[in-house]
Amino acid sequence: MMTIIECKNVTKSYRSKTIFNELNFTIKENSLTGIIGRNGVGKTTLMKMIAGFVQESSGSFEVFSERPFNSLKVSSNSIFVDDLMPFPQSMTMNDILNECRRFYFRWDHDLALRLMNYFSLHPQLKIRVLSKGKRSTFNAIIGISSRSPLTIFDEPTTGMDAVVRKDFYRALLKDYIAHPRTILLSSHHVEEIEHLLEDVLLIDNHKVLFHDSITALQETFLHITGKEQLILKHISREDIIATKETGPYVILTVKNQLTDDTLEAMRKDNIRISPISANEAYVALTQRTKGGIDDVFK
Repeated sequence: MMTIIECKNVTKSYRSKTIFNELNFTIKENSLTGIIGRNGVGKTTLMKMIAGFVQESSGSFEVFSERPFNSLKVSSNSIFVDDLMPFPQSMTMNDILNECRRFYFRWDHDLALRLMNYFSLHPQLKIRVLSKGKRSTFNAIIGISSRSPLTIFDEPTTGMDAVVRKDFYRALLKDYIAHPRTILLSSHHVEEIEHLLEDVLLIDNHKVLFHDSITALQETFLHITGKEQLILKHISREDIIATKETGPYVILTVKNQLTDDTLEAMRKDNIRISPISANEAYVALTQRTKGGIDDVFK
């Protein structure tokens, strides 16, 4: 399988602020990868570097085997979708769709019109009259309909309500299955996109903290439910990542490194062991050590 994106020892700095420090990863063709991380870790900067809008400070960055910054090859084979796509405000949505049909060589105009109709977007309206949610929906339609070999969605659902977000993700998944391409998707709603993703690229503290399948992320931790004194017979407090009390029981998040013998002994003590969601694993991996919000009020 061909490598679409290759990042080797890439550093990006703005004056005295370091965004990335020796970033390393590769992304293969025809994959749907989530770019996740807390606010301010550089997700948008990374995606703009991939699209060729921003250049790296040092290191080697290749997209379609070329340095992406100002690359015509990268530009013609990719699309970057966010809530700030710079369309002329005097143009109608129909005008913009027609221009997209001329530019994107895999463009599906019939699909774009069907999606416009489904989301109740009237093609003759000018782009400037759209609400934030409708504008994001229109941008997302362009991203799906372009079928670009590299499609980048940076927080594409900004302003959309929950129903529209769900429909967008459904449309994206269905079209991706029918027409595979390399898709990067960032979102603050990890719980909404984890069912879509094949791989996850988690950025934290200027580096790649995790890059593997969504299944591997979910298997990084376990939930342990039972009476605390019984659980602590089998594990130490140092193994506990997070604790939640539910009446007489606690739900502990622990790293998935317990032996089969330990797991079996815990089950004999009526301790429940269950997997966690990708969103819960993401939170566990990126949580800070300075305590929770309750500590502020002590």
